[in-house]
Formats: sequence, C-alpha cells, structure tokens
Amino acid sequence: MANLVIDVGNSANKIAVFDKDEILFQEVSYLSLQQNIKTLTTSHFIESIIISSVKKDVDIDERQIAEKFNYIKFNSDTKIPIHNKYKSPQSLGLDRLAAVIGAKHIFPNNNVLVIDAGTCITYDQIDENANYYGGSISPGISMRFKAMNQFTAKLPLVDLDSSFAENFGNDSITSMLSGVINGVIYEVEGFIKNYLEINPSLKIILCGGDAAFFDTRFKNSIFAHLISYEPLLVLKGLNTVVKYQHDHK
Repeated sequence: MANLVIDVGNSANKIAVFDKDEILFQEVSYLSLQQNIKTLTTSHFIESIIISSVKKDVDIDERQIAEKFNYIKFNSDTKIPIHNKYKSPQSLGLDRLAAVIGAKHIFPNNNVLVIDAGTCITYDQIDENANYYGGSISPGISMRFKAMNQFTAKLPLVDLDSSFAENFGNDSITSMLSGVINGVIYEVEGFIKNYLEINPSLKIILCGGDAAFFDTRFKNSIFAHLISYEPLLVLKGLNTVVKYQHDHK
C-alpha cells in the first residue's frame, strides 16, 4: 500500500506517490485537487493521503476522504518526528516545516541547513537532536527583480538569465542582473559560512523552484561537497510524517 502526498500551492499541486521511501510517481499538476486524488487513488493502491496547503480551505470533501483512507491534513498541530520550538508555530510556513522534517529524515544524525529558494529564500536549520528553532526569510530572485521595477520610475522588469556570469553590468538590464544574481549568491554564501562556523559538520540541502540555479552555481564552490540538491524535499518530509504517524499509532 502506498502514500499519496500532495503539496497544494497557489497555482499548482506538487504530488508524489510513495511506497515507503521509494517514489512511484511524481508530477506538478494544474488540475483540481479533487481530480488529482480521484486519478491517483484509481491508478495506485493508496492507503494514506497527506495534504499540505497554502490555502485556508482545500476544494475536496475531507470527510469523505477520511472515510476511505488514512487522511492527514498537515498543519501546526500535526504529530511530527521533530521538536518544533518555533515561537509562533501557527505562523510557520508548512513548506518550511515539511522541509526540515525531510532534511532530518535524509540526515538523521547531522545538523542540517535547508535553503529553500522559491518566492522567498528561506534558511532553516534543524540540529542533530531534531530540534527546530527557526531561521531566516529573504526575498527570492524574482521578487528582487519585481521590486526594482515596481519601486522605481525607470528600471524595467527583468527575468532571470541563468547564463549571466559577469561581475558587473554595462547597461541597466545587465546591471540589474549583476546586482540580483551576484547579490543573492553572496547572500547564500554568507549564510552558509556563518552556519559552518557554528557547526563545521553541517549538511546543506537545496530545494525550491530556483534551487537548480543555485546548485549549478555552487557545483565548483568550496561548499560543493556539503550541498545536496533535493527538489522533492517538502514531499519527502510530508511522507515522513505519514510513516511516523503509522509507526506511532
């Protein structure tokens, strides 16, 4: 029997089907949540379903699903395999929480820094004893470009050019590319250096929509041997919650 894991975003659903730790199926879907569940519970032998959502309400009949499956709606009250010591757990993004749970599952005996590069860039550490205290939130790459366009009179809206590798620009567009790309790289490097000074044996995981960009940039860096690229970290964390609850009934 398998676990259906769904991370509901503002515009798309990230979905995976797990058999224990093995991923049997994975996709990003723009269909309705109801259609996703109907399709995957028909094509796979699903025992448990866990849903994490950025939306207050999900467009499904949760009572009906709970009658047919072991259903978990992931939130701040969900039983989890780590110690969440965040001062305001209700305000903690569920993706951040799921990511550190996934990180602890991958590296159970290490301090782990999770860098989630999405709309915002978040830096979250979980220690070797599975204690999570919090982290840092910074504007993501697209947000930085949009801010310069929206809060100035003349700067254009620029898209990320992953191939840009200059130290400085020679016009407005390349200067903006230089500022955002170099600035965000220096920021991430700075966070990594600070965390390593405290925990030299630290493991680092990259995830999020822009993680591939950072993974490429850090391939030849002094941190390369410490960094793991885990694009499905949040889904793996949610699956870990399902397994934990199954084992602690």
